[in-house]
Amino acid sequence: MSPKALLHGAAILVAGAACAFTAIHSGKFGDVQKNRLATNEQENVTAGSVALKQKQLREEEAAVAATGLKKDELDQSISMLRSQGAGLGRELADLENTLADQKEEMAVLEKATAEVAEILSALGGDVSIDSLPDKIAQIEEMKLVREKEIEQLDANIAETRTVITRNREELDGLVKRKVDRDARMSRNGMESTITAVNQDWGFLVIGAGANSGFSPQSGLIVKRDGRYIGRVRPSSVEPTQTIAEIDSKSMPSGVRMQPGDRVILSSPTSN
Repeated sequence: MSPKALLHGAAILVAGAACAFTAIHSGKFGDVQKNRLATNEQENVTAGSVALKQKQLREEEAAVAATGLKKDELDQSISMLRSQGAGLGRELADLENTLADQKEEMAVLEKATAEVAEILSALGGDVSIDSLPDKIAQIEEMKLVREKEIEQLDANIAETRTVITRNREELDGLVKRKVDRDARMSRNGMESTITAVNQDWGFLVIGAGANSGFSPQSGLIVKRDGRYIGRVRPSSVEPTQTIAEIDSKSMPSGVRMQPGDRVILSSPTSN
């Protein structure tokens, strides 16, 4: 084969190879192009989704920010309402206290009104608030009259008391004189008994003393069977017995005093 034919054959081979290469790569390029388009489309979808998500995120962030702002406003509103509620509670308590005070004052006024009504009723059915001053003036006049009457009664009572006191003093004097007279009369009738005699020492013991009216100044005589036998002088007077000295000069010769002899006052006491 000639060189020219070889070159022509080689050219044909090269052209065929080029066509084959072109065909092969053209198919691959189509696939690549399809893949790229699909990828671009996917990227576009993804980018859209991202943009949508970013928009949603921005909206959510704005909503959260708005919610936070509203929460702060709500908290402030709640705090304000609580403060107002506390103030209203205090005002309500003050009002209740004021109402209670007013009720108490009203009760006092009603009681006073009832008392005034009772007083007016006691003063007379025709007495009213308007006529009360005149009635009070009338009562004052009556009071002055009554005070004068009371003063006069007090003077009469004082005078009567003076008379009663004077009469009582006179009566007490009469009673005292009677008691003294009765006592003197009783002493005039005093009589007792000799209970012991000491002839050696010249004294005797009488069974009566100060309780019976005996005194150191009493003059005593001794009797036996109603007959005078001598005198004795009290030397020691005790409540229930008297020790007396025997006056031997007053006794008859040979007579001795002895237990059982009677002792009486030597002279009656003046009435």
